[in-house]
Amino acid sequence: MSVEILTFGCRLNTYESEVMRGHAAALDDTVIVNTCAVTAEAERQARQAIRRAARERPGARIVVTGCAAQIAPDRWASLPGVAGVLGNAEKLRAETWASLPAAPDSVGDIMDPAAEMPAPAPVSSFAGRARAFVQVQQGCDHRCTFCVIPYGRGRSRSVEAAAVIAQGRSLLARGYRELVLTGVDIASYGRDDAGFGTIGSLARQVLAALPDLARLRLSSLDPAAIDDEFWALLAEEPRLMPHLHLSVQAGSDLILKRMKRRHSRAQALAVIARARALRPEIGIGADLIAGFPTESEALFQETLDFVREAAIPYLHVFPYSARPDTPAARMPAIPMAERRARAARLREAGLAAAAGFHAALVGRRIALLHETEGRGHSEHFAPVRLAGPPPAEGAILAARILRADAHTLFAEAC
Repeated sequence: MSVEILTFGCRLNTYESEVMRGHAAALDDTVIVNTCAVTAEAERQARQAIRRAARERPGARIVVTGCAAQIAPDRWASLPGVAGVLGNAEKLRAETWASLPAAPDSVGDIMDPAAEMPAPAPVSSFAGRARAFVQVQQGCDHRCTFCVIPYGRGRSRSVEAAAVIAQGRSLLARGYRELVLTGVDIASYGRDDAGFGTIGSLARQVLAALPDLARLRLSSLDPAAIDDEFWALLAEEPRLMPHLHLSVQAGSDLILKRMKRRHSRAQALAVIARARALRPEIGIGADLIAGFPTESEALFQETLDFVREAAIPYLHVFPYSARPDTPAARMPAIPMAERRARAARLREAGLAAAAGFHAALVGRRIALLHETEGRGHSEHFAPVRLAGPPPAEGAILAARILRADAHTLFAEAC
């Protein structure tokens, strides 16, 4: 095995790992660990993977990069077997990997994460995935009190539409039928350059320029910054999938204020209601943090009630994880056992919403993107299990929902 890449964290990291795979293809016996800093658990898993790689491939060069490495390079350089640490800017540059064999076994200079991005490198494939990710934005200009990512990614920078379209065209030529526009804070797309437009206008340009693209999705959106062009596109364009994932984080106004989020509970509910009015069948997802510092049982109940009122079927719930040097880490903490218990209660409410959402789809026809072994996702991003012989990976086919539970739709081709 020459180059192995271990990826943790977000879709943007997945995209960047494929960029590195292309740049590092000529290296011998190298393990690249692309880390995430969102939670302590993500960092623990990356450290565990590094130690395992050092044991199982003792002669390999281990290179660590990603947000956690950007923020605390010396901590990662001290792990057994680590030959070098790269920042988020360096890892995307072809010249970094071309010079790596001659580089000293050290941390070296870590570039400012706000350094200008190189032009997005063409990515030929996403190993084991039926949908492809397209980078449209990098970094974040906001300072939520719980989040360390701006320190690892720098300020918000957008990718010009022509480069986004070129990425998409290359992936379509490789056979991908579904693309996902991704970044750190894609709702802020274009705010660093007035000539770039908004994320909604970018999505419209992508669909117009790529008439053979069957399905387009957007990754997580900030409910405080969804633009009018996006709403118009959602109403008009069937190739924009009926699926909206929101970075909500809490359903309590006081906790949202302490998080330094830019939306209120009422605004988040209004975004969900607007989406359902435009596309009644839309699948809604949301990120939520359980047990944020100072969150009393009553304040937690407000978030639990929010999930039930909004009937959100697809939740990503995380027990609060204190991140070094963030304001929230200095606030009075909730015991970890209670954070986990609250996270479980939120997930249970999400499963109840999913059961209702899935039940409403029974008997209906869906468009299924087949991913692997008879499994895939509907246009609503509902997980689907397909009866009968599986089609080719990446195929989009019509299917009818036979039955459902809170986790899965069970379907047959039709």
